[in-house]
Amino acid sequence: MRHVVQVGDMKIGIDGDVVVTHALGSCLGFMLYDPVARVGGLLHAMLPLSRINPQKAEANPYMFVDTGVVRLFNEIYNRGGKKSRLVAKAAGCGRPIGNNEMFKIGERNYTVLKKLLWKNNILLDAEAVGGTVSRTVHFYISSGKIIIKTGQQETEL
Repeated sequence: MRHVVQVGDMKIGIDGDVVVTHALGSCLGFMLYDPVARVGGLLHAMLPLSRINPQKAEANPYMFVDTGVVRLFNEIYNRGGKKSRLVAKAAGCGRPIGNNEMFKIGERNYTVLKKLLWKNNILLDAEAVGGTVSRTVHFYISSGKIIIKTGQQETEL
């Protein structure tokens, strides 16, 4: 089955599924995968910290990196994933309008992710972050393979 992750959303896939998100600019695309349980998830978070709008965070925790990442881990654990086996990868967190972006949302999204992972003793296995390109992510749950598309170019993450 193919699952499309919208902005401010998260989807979990099982063996045989493909999870896709489009147009990662400053947003964080965070992929988590357990190769033994063959379960994975993809989060497409817009903003770094939920404290800017607790009501929105309560209604949609996937909109924010700090609440969405925690929810993604919990969903993977609920489906048999184990912390010791997890593969974590990130994409996005760029500057789609160039260096003049005043709020540096992409950089802040990435910083919040790294702090959360560091506090929980988890390292990123791979990343495609920064820059000014928009990215599309295809996450194949059967193999854990992640393909990043930027324009006409495809690379494996």
